[in-house]
Amino acid sequence: MTKNRQKSIWVFGDYRNYYQNRVTLQLIARAVDLAKIINAEVCALIFGYEIDEWIMEYTAHGADRILAIDDPALRSYSTERYLAIIEKLVKQRDPEVILIGATDFGREFAPRLAKRLQTGLSADCVGLGISEDGLLIQTAPSFGGNMLAEIVTEQHRPQMATVRPGTFKEIPHDNNKKAIVERIPLMKGLPKPRVRLVEYERSVEKEHTIENASVIVCGGRGMGNKEKFKKLQELARLLGGDVGATRPVVYAGWADHGALVGQAGKHIKPKILFSFGISGAIQHTAGLGEADFIIAVNKNPQATMMKMADVAIAGDASDVLNNLIKELKKRIRE
Repeated sequence: MTKNRQKSIWVFGDYRNYYQNRVTLQLIARAVDLAKIINAEVCALIFGYEIDEWIMEYTAHGADRILAIDDPALRSYSTERYLAIIEKLVKQRDPEVILIGATDFGREFAPRLAKRLQTGLSADCVGLGISEDGLLIQTAPSFGGNMLAEIVTEQHRPQMATVRPGTFKEIPHDNNKKAIVERIPLMKGLPKPRVRLVEYERSVEKEHTIENASVIVCGGRGMGNKEKFKKLQELARLLGGDVGATRPVVYAGWADHGALVGQAGKHIKPKILFSFGISGAIQHTAGLGEADFIIAVNKNPQATMMKMADVAIAGDASDVLNNLIKELKKRIRE
């Protein structure tokens, strides 16, 4: 490794659900901040077929360099081929950091890549920073989400992390941004995929995208039971928002895991957050991040969530919720 080597931070571009899943853009934005500290360039990796649109998008959102492989053989995602491609590129170019979104794809792909590269991987990170000696500080939940650990990879390279969607804000689209685009031919000798995609169709079920919602109605055990918790959906529909939940609620089966807010779930940044029956344990509040305005309802006026709120209402969460829904419906009719 030469001393004058240009450091780089790589972000893997997963564009398959681009308009709902913005984690790649969020990672590019954070990489831009980190790159300034260690004097590195931000490089986005894009593999696929007919990918010019995504090259332009990642450029406009902050990437300094694009490594693009555009080939019909990559029309469908293949774990084995993608792993082989990145392994070859890493050994050729020696990046300092590789960041991947903690999506279903990232959780499948990143551990395999780390194994091949014989380096460490911090999974489901909720924060990234740079230490005094220039190492990537990877903040991740530990001990079942009860604590946050700061992890560094001192000896091995690249330093790797998967990061939860919604942890960082993307950089606004800039049509004037320029990047170096390297169009790399598909390598020879790639493994033949053992799994072949025959066809696919998008699920008709609503995907939870609460990390991008401007209004979120969040509920905890203080709602009382599953039926009362379901009323939060009605309020969310009236406000054009989405529903979030605490870990005990998800574990009780009142909500699915996609609604989980906190260290073990989504990080959110709504303009308005309603909090019903939530005490405010650190596992939950760590995911509230950049909520602009919080309205909390709880029987206990001393609850942490009530102290965090801009408006705190002491009372039964279910009763307040029903009255609020009734009043909103009345105003809509008027």
